Amino acid sequence: MSQNELSARGTTWMQALAAGMHRADYGSTLQVADAELAGRPARYIAVVPDTHNRFPRARSGEVGLVEGWQLAGAVRDAVADDAGLETKRAIVAVIDVASQAYGRREEAYGIHLALAAAADAYATARLAGHPVIGLIVGRAMSGALLAHGYQANRLIALDDDQVMVHAMGKAAAARVTLRSVADLERLAKDIAPMAYDIASFASLGLLWRLLKVRSADAPDAGDVGIVQAALAAALADIVADPSRGLESRLGAPLRKASSQVRERLRAQWNAPAQ
Repeated sequence: MSQNELSARGTTWMQALAAGMHRADYGSTLQVADAELAGRPARYIAVVPDTHNRFPRARSGEVGLVEGWQLAGAVRDAVADDAGLETKRAIVAVIDVASQAYGRREEAYGIHLALAAAADAYATARLAGHPVIGLIVGRAMSGALLAHGYQANRLIALDDDQVMVHAMGKAAAARVTLRSVADLERLAKDIAPMAYDIASFASLGLLWRLLKVRSADAPDAGDVGIVQAALAAALADIVADPSRGLESRLGAPLRKASSQVRERLRAQWNAPAQ
């Protein structure tokens, strides 16, 4: 699937995981459903394509100006509604986002502020005690992932060929690096951060779990059960973790070097002046 192709995976998995539940209105490109996860209230959120979006650059599932601000609103509304409650609702980001929206209007009207507001809202929810889980069911590209899901306590992804994570699409990366797409694909075989496949991303230590399902496009009851069980397990793991930050993700075996770097930087920062 190319970066600009429409994908129905966000809608498909929202329907599968929160069918028949209360839907909140946050515009045509944001689906928000309040349901339950393992007996706990949960808010499911997905960005979906809209071919009639008044911003042409955000018609294929991109996160644009409106989507950024609406994501921030959907998450912050949950935080405000649950303020003072001992048990905060879980927030599940269902992720299938083509990229951030690239356009002159987006830059002129401050897409960086819209996406930053979304990322800040997720971080605020996590620090306020809301268990935040990111479920990658399709593409998770560019600033769109940073705005929608990357601040989660736990990231889960489907093990599927069309599930990919990267800073930019292959064609754009080829233009920026002055290489061909074929050259980038050859380099990706040896350099994991350059690869697009989800297995390479998993090797970086950022995923909590990688799930194999029969069909990511048309999940059956068994597929939905696998994902629901993983979400419930992630929720239990978050609740059992006293940290509200990202320490648990940095504690993954493949991220030991990242943890050591942070420890040394913290030690230098806190060292008395000489």
